[in-house]
Amino acid sequence: MSDQGTYRPLSYFQLMEISLRELLVEKGIVTEEQVATEVEAMRKRGYERGARVVARAWVDPEYKKRLLANGTKACEELGLEIPALKLIAVENTPQVHNAIVCTLCSCYPRMLLGIPPEWYKSRNYRSRMVREPRAVLAEFGLEIPDQVTIRVHDSTADMRYMVLPMRPQGTDGWDEERLASIVSRDSMIGVAVPTV
Repeated sequence: MSDQGTYRPLSYFQLMEISLRELLVEKGIVTEEQVATEVEAMRKRGYERGARVVARAWVDPEYKKRLLANGTKACEELGLEIPALKLIAVENTPQVHNAIVCTLCSCYPRMLLGIPPEWYKSRNYRSRMVREPRAVLAEFGLEIPDQVTIRVHDSTADMRYMVLPMRPQGTDGWDEERLASIVSRDSMIGVAVPTV
């Protein structure tokens, strides 16, 4: 039959997730419905929350300072919960371009950017981004001039990064909503830049 999938054994982490979830349900700590509701909410969440944060930083210099000083608290100011994590915002400038990666797995600021793209979780991206970031960015279509320093930030289990991209020229007078519309998930990972 052509509609049958290919069998793949569960990974260690998939088995751990299933075991932990079943144990929590069995002990009455959570219900299957609560788990399903939370998973569905995570799947529906996109990068719009992060775009809102970026747009606010672009129009409000004081908010930008607070975001760069403490990303978690700055997001909470906008009503965006960052549960039990330290969020660090790193700013792109004409001299420095930032990119994020998780070399061990796929730690990623899901609460702001939604589900990570498949390429972010790939071994290829995770290993090459730290070794040859300029080449990887070029493969994404992002040519970074040689005089610009590239900094790659490695997320961990309790710390996430988000890139604050540079505001594009030609956006003077734009309101936050319009600015947020040009901020992409990839620009907050650092493999793209916002364009008008």
